Amino acid sequence: MPFEDFTPFRVAAGDVDIFGVKGGAGPPLLLLHGHPQTHLIWHRCAAQLAKHFTVIATDLRGYGASARPESDATHTPYSKRAMAADQVAVMRHFGYDRFLVCAHDRGARVAHRMALDHPDAVERLMLLDIAPTLAMYEATDRTFATLYFHWFLLIQPEPLPETLIGANPDVYVDRVMGSRHAGLTPFAPEELDAYRSALRQPGAVHAMCEDYRASATIDLEHDRADIERGHKIGCPLRILWGEEGVIEKCFEPLAEWRHVARDVSGRALPCGHYIPEEVPAELVTEMLAFFETVEQ
Repeated sequence: MPFEDFTPFRVAAGDVDIFGVKGGAGPPLLLLHGHPQTHLIWHRCAAQLAKHFTVIATDLRGYGASARPESDATHTPYSKRAMAADQVAVMRHFGYDRFLVCAHDRGARVAHRMALDHPDAVERLMLLDIAPTLAMYEATDRTFATLYFHWFLLIQPEPLPETLIGANPDVYVDRVMGSRHAGLTPFAPEELDAYRSALRQPGAVHAMCEDYRASATIDLEHDRADIERGHKIGCPLRILWGEEGVIEKCFEPLAEWRHVARDVSGRALPCGHYIPEEVPAELVTEMLAFFETVEQ
């Protein structure tokens, strides 16, 4: 995988250790991955981005080589609030109190919460192929529930999804990732092997389920509280989504984000869900254009 010029690290962020890689020079840029992946989703973009930014790509808590803490009945340890705090702690460890963020899928939900809870930390925010979690749950219909079946499988009480997925994690990775527009074609063989291996680790399936259980419970409470207070994302927000993906089929992403953010722009790209791997060149172009005002 092309992270040869990046330095691996492990940072203690409160009660968890977060794994990641760091490389490049320039303004700090945090990259966050989605489900069921790791920081490796950025392997097609990282080298080019490192020419312009100090790139820090991490594994979210519960994923990849990052820690998988014990959860509780409220799923609080896997709330996006807790996961966002991890990432802010990582950036502060490296001396960055303010930084840029680009995040995909689950990582984008963490970044959404980060921009609300730590507004002084996030200078500009780019989110890839999501609508706000609360909006997606409230607009659920048969089409969405069918295409995003894993949302409703993973939130079932323990141990049902853990037992079913744990019986063959490789099948789960291949089925979930391969069922999207481009199939498994965008993913390098060694990358897929890394995702399969990560999900085979003890506790990995449970941590993934807790992430989703939190999204369907405590995270929605936090989102509703923000809406009631009129608390919106204040930094410039750029939304990109795949024109062949579920977001395009089921939602009006710009309209949904304008309900929760003050400065929103964005467009569809010619791809499906996995933007960093399906259209890396187009994504890098978008990132450079959006983040250029802070480039050194």
